[in-house]
Amino acid sequence: MIDSVSTPALAAPAIEVNGLSAGYDGRVVLKDVSFSVRPGEIFFIIGGSGCGKSTLLRHMVGLNPPLSGTVRFLGRPFSQADAKARRELLKTFGMLFQNGALWSSLTLRQNVALPLEEYTTLSPREIDEIASLKLGQVGLSGFGDYYPSEISGGMRKRAGLARALALDPDIVFFDEPSAGLDPVTSRKLDELIRQVRDTFGTTIVVVSHELASIFDLADRVIMLDREQQGIIAEGPPRELAANSRDPRVSEFLHRGDKLA
Repeated sequence: MIDSVSTPALAAPAIEVNGLSAGYDGRVVLKDVSFSVRPGEIFFIIGGSGCGKSTLLRHMVGLNPPLSGTVRFLGRPFSQADAKARRELLKTFGMLFQNGALWSSLTLRQNVALPLEEYTTLSPREIDEIASLKLGQVGLSGFGDYYPSEISGGMRKRAGLARALALDPDIVFFDEPSAGLDPVTSRKLDELIRQVRDTFGTTIVVVSHELASIFDLADRVIMLDREQQGIIAEGPPRELAANSRDPRVSEFLHRGDKLA
C-alpha cells in the first residue's frame, strides 16, 4: 500500500510512468512503478541506499530499457518509440549526472556545445555563443576556456547543468546533484535549480536522499523502498513527514531531527 498525500492535478503530465519494472542482468530492482510529473514541478525521487532511485532514473531516460511498462514525455511515448521518434524526444530533456560527467579533454564551453553539435544545424559561431550564454546562466561567465580539472566540484556541477540546459529542454533530470558537495555549495546548487524552474518553467526531476534539498525544493516526492521494490509514499514531503503512518517513511523524513 502506498502512503499518499493527494494534491489536485493542474495540467496534463509532463512525464508519465506506467507499470515500469526495472533491473539488470536478470535481477529485478523495481516492480510495476507508476507515477506522473506535472509541468513546471520540482519532483523528487527519494529513499534509502539501494532502493532503486538511480535505477529508476536511468530506465526513465533510456540509458537502460525497462523490463516492462511505458514512459511518456509530454504526451508522447518514449520507452517504446522508434529511433527517430526517440531522438526527437531526447531534445526535450537534459540530464545532470552525479559527477557532472564532463569530458576532461574539452573546455567547459566545448562540453556545453556537445548537444548543440549533436542535435542542431547551428553554425560553429552560433554554437559558441549559446554555450557561453548557458555558462553565464549558471554563474560561470569567463570560465568557458577552463578545463574540468581546473575548477571546483561545485563549478563542475554547474557546468554540467549548463550542458543539460543547452537545448532549452522542457525537462531536466538530476542524479544526486549534491553528492560530494559541502553544505554551502549544495545550497547554492539548490538555489540554481529553483531559479531554472522559476525562470524557464522547466520541469525538474531530482534523485536525492538529502533532507535539506528535499524539504527546501520538492513540490512532491515519491519514496522507493528496497524490500517492496516500488513506491511506498507519494506527496508533498512536509505533509508526508507530518502525516505518514508508515514507519519507513517517518523514519526517513525525520532522521535529521536529532541534529536539529
